[in-house]
Amino acid sequence: MKDRNDIPAPKVNDDLLAFPLVTPLWFWLVAGALGTIVGLAVLTVFLMALVGLQILGYTNTQQWAVLITNFVFWVGISHAGVMISAILRLTQAEWRRPVTRAAEVLTVFALGTALTFPLIHTGRVWRTLYWVFPYDFTRGIWPDPRSALVWDPSAIVTYLTSSSMFVYIALIPDLAVARDRSVGWKHRFYSILAMGFRGTTRQWKLQTIAGILLSALILPVFVSVHSIVSFDFAMALQPGWHSTVFAPYFVIGAVWSGVSAVATLMALLRWAFHLQDYITPDHFDAIGRLLLVVSNAWLYFFALDVFFGIMGREEAELAMWNLRMFTWPWNVEFIIFALTGYLIPVGLMLFRKIRRNITAMLWISLLVNVGMWLERWILIVPPLSFKQPFVFQWRNWYTPQWPEFILVLGSFALVSLGVLVFSKLFPIIPLFDIKEGQVLKDELKIGRVRVPAVIRE
Repeated sequence: MKDRNDIPAPKVNDDLLAFPLVTPLWFWLVAGALGTIVGLAVLTVFLMALVGLQILGYTNTQQWAVLITNFVFWVGISHAGVMISAILRLTQAEWRRPVTRAAEVLTVFALGTALTFPLIHTGRVWRTLYWVFPYDFTRGIWPDPRSALVWDPSAIVTYLTSSSMFVYIALIPDLAVARDRSVGWKHRFYSILAMGFRGTTRQWKLQTIAGILLSALILPVFVSVHSIVSFDFAMALQPGWHSTVFAPYFVIGAVWSGVSAVATLMALLRWAFHLQDYITPDHFDAIGRLLLVVSNAWLYFFALDVFFGIMGREEAELAMWNLRMFTWPWNVEFIIFALTGYLIPVGLMLFRKIRRNITAMLWISLLVNVGMWLERWILIVPPLSFKQPFVFQWRNWYTPQWPEFILVLGSFALVSLGVLVFSKLFPIIPLFDIKEGQVLKDELKIGRVRVPAVIRE
């Protein structure tokens, strides 16, 4: 990387612990606004529990729509943490250092938000206890392990647990620094969480080994989670869903949307916390080049999904793709999805000047996730809207209602509030990672060349 700022260790501590140790007024204003939106979403869920799902736009055939779209979308966003942290940590990519923790935290809160939507979708949240612990001896209800819907909780809870461990283990050295620089209840809070970390050689060795092992162990979970989410669709016989390409298609789509969300988060953190010395245009250039590779891999699997549907020449499958691409209103949404989900972002990121423009990368990453949300929407809703020959069994087209819009806004507010509160309690950029990067970038001049001053073990 070219932007190699020399930052002394005391300045790293001062800069990255400034927000956790001092609370500005804007924090309360932003947290209050986000909390209000989350509160409206909670009230909407209570209303749905009292009245029922009929306040949504569902018909007698359209029973998966906005709520399940949000579920798939947020599970996809959660793949950012593993992609940025685990893979780039194992490959020793230097540019990962300022963004690893933000990506990991985004993973945790995105997964937690995703988990709420299947519960909300039941309409009677308390009845999910019958499915989580479905051993009702009175009525003889037993679990069906063949159902793909049983696999989701297992995969997501495993991913959430491992991601939370990933965040906490990497956070321990920074908690020790915060402990030593705080007083009062904050000192006691950080002391408990730091678990006696004093920076001894043995503690650093254990912390490093734990990080590497978790990075390697979490990779199979990373692949399996969105593959299992795709099985919710691929295992069904519904036209448009019954496809063998769904597992890799969903995984690479999750990486495309998740890494784009990390770029959005990087730009916002840089602006909000004045992190210009830590998050530089070089980081956006690197993440832009990564996104170019991921986007074209996603396009390949999307094209496979289209070709498999068309080349099979099944009447129902062809009619469904005709519905997605050429029937109002899906045709307009498909065009918007194609423009925002691939054509505009990739066309702009081909230019290095654009990749190094932070404002441009912020808007490009937002566009990507608009397109990827629409991609999940088009994937889910049109197949259920496809009309079979017995038209007397069908009602009008599905139209989203106001509760669904509130729940979408509430999901974005919940993730944003979670990241904001975490940033208030803990440093959002890992102190020890930045300091390690400062040591590893030192060079010595030997003759006419400069060589690294530190050799990695």
